[in-house]
Amino acid sequence: MPEDRRSQDHRAQEPPTLSPVERRVMRSLDGEDRRGRRIPNEELLRERTVESYLRGAVMPRWMERLKEIHRGMDEHRRALAEAYAQEREDHAEDPEGFADAWRRRVARHSFEDVNDLIRDHNQWYPVERQLPMDPRTGEYVLIAGRPYMREELTDEWALARFPPVLGDDAAPES
Repeated sequence: MPEDRRSQDHRAQEPPTLSPVERRVMRSLDGEDRRGRRIPNEELLRERTVESYLRGAVMPRWMERLKEIHRGMDEHRRALAEAYAQEREDHAEDPEGFADAWRRRVARHSFEDVNDLIRDHNQWYPVERQLPMDPRTGEYVLIAGRPYMREELTDEWALARFPPVLGDDAAPES
């Protein structure tokens, strides 16, 4: 048998090399006939609209707003922590001076950016999430046992986390 004919026969017997995509498709198919998984009836009956397609592709506004609220609160915490450390350093030997200076500094600090988002959240979240309403009370139901309403950031919020007291026992909350 000629040499090149043997190499052709040998190549014909080797399984074809599959691409990564082809291997992934082969793994996702099941059964001997490789037809794939059966599509559930609920999927087949689900209404397909442009609105539902867009709703699934875009993060809902309430979720974006909550991320912005948490990001804003973290930024305020960081800014307050830096200012707190600076005031503690400046008034290390004067507890009364530290307390007065810290209260004044917190009073000057504006939380309006986050508070606007919190007000929007409190007003629109139940509508955007389509929360059910308790017919007896006329209030929206609790989410995981907790109310959806968020408290606005205030001077008291800041002072609770960063107390106007010098000493090791007055370390700020994380």
